[in-house]
Amino acid sequence: MAESAVLLAAVSLLSAFQQGYFAFRVGRIRKKYNIAPPAVTGSPEFERIFRAQQNCVEFYSVFIVTLWVAGLYFNKVYAACLGLVYIYARHKYFWGYAEAAEKRVVGFLLSLGALTVLQVLGAFGIVSTFLA
Repeated sequence: MAESAVLLAAVSLLSAFQQGYFAFRVGRIRKKYNIAPPAVTGSPEFERIFRAQQNCVEFYSVFIVTLWVAGLYFNKVYAACLGLVYIYARHKYFWGYAEAAEKRVVGFLLSLGALTVLQVLGAFGIVSTFLA
């Protein structure tokens, strides 16, 4: 199992590092503006970075589940490639949002598209397994 799922595991680990980095950026911006937890409001820059990180966390469980289901029941290589697209899209989303709220849209739509394709592939793979 480990050898056959190495691509999915690698993409999952990369995405976990990305999530950690986004959380780190929130910590740095909290320090810059002296915004102690649990406060979630402050300067507009802090609020944009905080919301970008929170949105990434909100979508993360959907990403991990769909990545693995599509990989295990449809195709590991396709799922891993779509996972990399998702990670790239989240990068664009996070840094676009950090700059200005309206600059988040391209990254958001790209990540939503990657998630949708992963969901469709996963569902197709599961249905195909039931019908086989």
